[in-house]
Amino acid sequence: MSPLFVVADLEQSLNFYRQNLGFEIDFRYEDFYAGIIKDGFSIHLKLGYSAIKNRVSNSDDEHIDLTFEITGINDFFEVIKTLPVTIIQPLRQMPYGTEFYIADPDGYTLAFLE
Repeated sequence: MSPLFVVADLEQSLNFYRQNLGFEIDFRYEDFYAGIIKDGFSIHLKLGYSAIKNRVSNSDDEHIDLTFEITGINDFFEVIKTLPVTIIQPLRQMPYGTEFYIADPDGYTLAFLE
């Protein structure tokens, strides 16, 4: 399964996911569509009109667009803190595990959970 994110700037989004989260480009289609992949996770990015305002307002109620289940979350969070990313929810312990949230350039909220 691969979620599709509509993005305002395809190159900016590709750079964000590659440089900050370690994704690789799986494929590109012309100048408006690409697939990225890492550790079995796949995301499709499509250039289009973005509803950034709606997604940013969703961060107020901890709206999550995508959750990654990972191991080594404490070390990964320490790396994330050194990168130019927006941390929506710092690392915290919850009854179901340890988690944190970040935002991508288009305001999608990405959760990481161990």
